[in-house]
Amino acid sequence: MSDLLLFLAAEAPKYKWGIFRDVKGCVFGFLVGIALFVLTYIMIQRARAGLKIPEIRHIPGLEAFEEAVGRATEMGRPVHITDYYEYMGDYDTFAFWSYLSHVAKLCASYDTRIINTNSDYLTMVVNEEIIRQAYLEAGRPDAFNRDDVRFLSDWQFGYTMGVAGIVAREKPAAQFLIGYFYAEALIIAESGNLVGAVQVAATSATAQMPFFVAACDYTLIGEEYYAGAALLSKEPVIYGSVVAEDLMRVAFYALIIAGAILATLKVDALRNAVLF
Repeated sequence: MSDLLLFLAAEAPKYKWGIFRDVKGCVFGFLVGIALFVLTYIMIQRARAGLKIPEIRHIPGLEAFEEAVGRATEMGRPVHITDYYEYMGDYDTFAFWSYLSHVAKLCASYDTRIINTNSDYLTMVVNEEIIRQAYLEAGRPDAFNRDDVRFLSDWQFGYTMGVAGIVAREKPAAQFLIGYFYAEALIIAESGNLVGAVQVAATSATAQMPFFVAACDYTLIGEEYYAGAALLSKEPVIYGSVVAEDLMRVAFYALIIAGAILATLKVDALRNAVLF
């Protein structure tokens, strides 16, 4: 009974414009979300129509992919590519598929063996089809070997030891560590170093970046991973989304600089707008 009386006696919540709760930054956040949605839609549609949109800057590490595959071809040794955290529907997995397709096409055109190791059996099926399609497009469907697309284990260190063993036995001349990694990152990278492989890493896992920078020849860090996927795939949805996010980021930088200047001049108009 007392709870009911307290509820009835409580003050009715305040609203902004009749629909937004009286929370700081609520309206501004909503408007930013709408702006990002509209901008992303426009960039995707322009990319699909072949119209001009801002270009993603060149990423030097992407050139290393062809260099590494070329070295493996010259040495007559295979290429190994892997991603530990590769669950269906995960955004890092979607980005990984762009890199896998690119590497598979290079291997197919150079007639170089590619080995792909997996920790998820569902993703492995998609990976197999991506590699098969690359060999088909290169006119070498018979060169594709499905036994080189391997499921190891969904247990982290079962997968890690499996990859380390394959690297030690197969001795790839090029190793691509693409995607999201955990504690296995340095173990796999050092396995590649032991067999003298050229190693290219690309990850959004902040905690593993120092290990990849130390152990690999080339490393794409943070958002370079997603931008690189957009550059390689040229898929309008991916490319347009990355461009829209970058434009919104530039707008936020401008807002921060303007806010700092206005705050120095003790003008609160922009601050009040952001907190509305």
